Amino acid sequence: MIVGAFKNAHGGATLHHMHQIVQQPYRDQYWLTIKVSLITAGVGSFLGLCIAYAMIREGTPRFLRTILTTFSGVAANFAGIPLAFAFIATLGTIGIATTFIKDHLGYDLYAHGFTIFGQTGVELTYLYFQIPLMILVIAPAIDGLRAEWREAASNLGATSWQFWRYVGIPVLLPSILGAFILLFGNSFSAYATAYGLAGNSVFLIPITIGFYYSGNVVSDPHFAQALAFGMFVVLAVMMLLYVPLQRRSARWMR
Repeated sequence: MIVGAFKNAHGGATLHHMHQIVQQPYRDQYWLTIKVSLITAGVGSFLGLCIAYAMIREGTPRFLRTILTTFSGVAANFAGIPLAFAFIATLGTIGIATTFIKDHLGYDLYAHGFTIFGQTGVELTYLYFQIPLMILVIAPAIDGLRAEWREAASNLGATSWQFWRYVGIPVLLPSILGAFILLFGNSFSAYATAYGLAGNSVFLIPITIGFYYSGNVVSDPHFAQALAFGMFVVLAVMMLLYVPLQRRSARWMR
């Protein structure tokens, strides 16, 4: 793929594709893909962390954890065209809900740009598998929080907020950062779900790559490889940002 990204249609070496992917409209498509990935990774990490903690904390029945873990294992792998069709099939319910909100609260979701076939719809659909994936990834880290730490903090007069500020969050931070990067990459590379849901109305980079690989009008595999190479560059930058943050947050564990 890397070699093909630097080849032209005749097989010769070229930098034209590298210059082309940083121009419009592809620059905006990269930014849109990054923005969708950041939003879904951030929201998915936060909600997944909260749900996982509520599932594991003391006092929660064990059978609830079994049910939620089983569902998360299924939902985290339920993506692609079936997931897109499942959300499209709920449009009637969404229409009823938006009408109720408009009539009783005076807020029209559709008038403010909401549509299941747009960027917001894609982000909402991605959360269906992002949140369960976060639950599966972060649950073992939450299990590592020892009850003795909370008891010791309480005996020293620490509040619940102080425990999380100085103990809980520092311990979990490396795992949270790693999970965020995982969710970002999971969303950044998703293709079938967005394609089945929005088609060519939301120009994400994976969809554009698909067009250039199998398009009936335009077919340029080498340019598709260049776009994919650009995706690897974005993920590499994310990893370069993650490594020093992970090292800094892991100092607390020593």
